Amino acid sequence: MNVADLLVDGFGRVREVVHQAVDGLTAEQLAARPGPEANSIGWLVWHLARVQDDHVAGVAGTDQLWTAADWREKFDLPFPAGDIGYGHSSEDVAQVRPESPDLLTGYYDAVHEHTVSWVAGLDAAALDKVVDEGWNPPVTLGVRLVSVLSDDLQHAGQAAYVRGLLLG
Repeated sequence: MNVADLLVDGFGRVREVVHQAVDGLTAEQLAARPGPEANSIGWLVWHLARVQDDHVAGVAGTDQLWTAADWREKFDLPFPAGDIGYGHSSEDVAQVRPESPDLLTGYYDAVHEHTVSWVAGLDAAALDKVVDEGWNPPVTLGVRLVSVLSDDLQHAGQAAYVRGLLLG
């Protein structure tokens, strides 16, 4: 297995959990929160898709699908175009109310396809390239992609957990 295959497999696992977490849920279930300050499935999946879209577009040198493919308009959220959910308040989380699982998986799948088509062309040497000098030590492409995978898998797992709470 080469580096590209490993990354494609990792992002594929995120996709599987995302689909399992939202499949067949109603708009109310997607917006349900297990506690007053907890995140909903809808917010968790929206956020992980936004992080992946933002971070991969940044290192790939492409436009984010959120704005370039009109996903922002489809979700109709009151947030700035560059908002990815970091630092959201409980009130912000409550505003993310996807109308259906298809809206969430449609956006996530578009982001996933963009991601895997780009990472499929990477080799091991590419992972050592510094992509963010704002940190000490500077962040390499490999570190950034592992960070995105880690964040996505955590949030996908949280969404699956909330689904389990809702459906018992």
